[in-house]
Amino acid sequence: MRVTHPSANTHILLPDNSPLPVEENWFEPRYWQQQNKVVGEKKGRAKTYFLNLGEQIGVLRHYWRGGLVGKVLSDQYLFSRLENTRTYQEFQLLTQLEELGLPVSKPIAAKVQRSGFIYRGDLITEAVSGAQSLLDKLKQAPLTESEWQATAETLARFHNAGVFHADLNINNILFDERSKVFLIDFDRGEIRKPSQQTVENNMARLKRSFIKELNRNTEFYWRESEWDKFYALYRSFLTI
Repeated sequence: MRVTHPSANTHILLPDNSPLPVEENWFEPRYWQQQNKVVGEKKGRAKTYFLNLGEQIGVLRHYWRGGLVGKVLSDQYLFSRLENTRTYQEFQLLTQLEELGLPVSKPIAAKVQRSGFIYRGDLITEAVSGAQSLLDKLKQAPLTESEWQATAETLARFHNAGVFHADLNINNILFDERSKVFLIDFDRGEIRKPSQQTVENNMARLKRSFIKELNRNTEFYWRESEWDKFYALYRSFLTI
């Protein structure tokens, strides 16, 4: 990973081998809108933009605070050093996960904009081709046995490598057009020494997200009684 400094308080993060001429305006949705290169948007807690970068589609996400703090500080974080920013840490983690051969959205670029003791952050990753979240799929039809197996095996691969996902939920599990499973959104994630505690915490969070969406959606093709079978399948791939 390398860092460029187009201006005094701006840090742009790039993969070592990146050929892209990334500039500050790459992180402004208006820049892409003016060129008619925004090919999609997704609303959630924060809006993400899908960008036509030529040979690939990028996903632009701004860092926003959640919870009660977010209502006051919105997108402002305390700056101590670049390496401590959430933006830097997520970009570095994605780079490591890609090097390990784990299925993540590839990091393209990130920006840390400092203003005194405050910073704001943005991240661009490569879009997963034809992506559908696990939530989207379960709102349409039950998963097939092979899809459940791919999900269980992928989660186990990450946990076997000691990867802690801070917000493992069914929105952050994606299927591409060939039903390959990816994990996204590694903000506050990290690689730890593999442990049963990490595994149990991550999977308990995932189970809660299944139940939350079951109670929220009238059309949802999953029942709580299915969890034990899926968890047993997942454990069969675990080597910890």
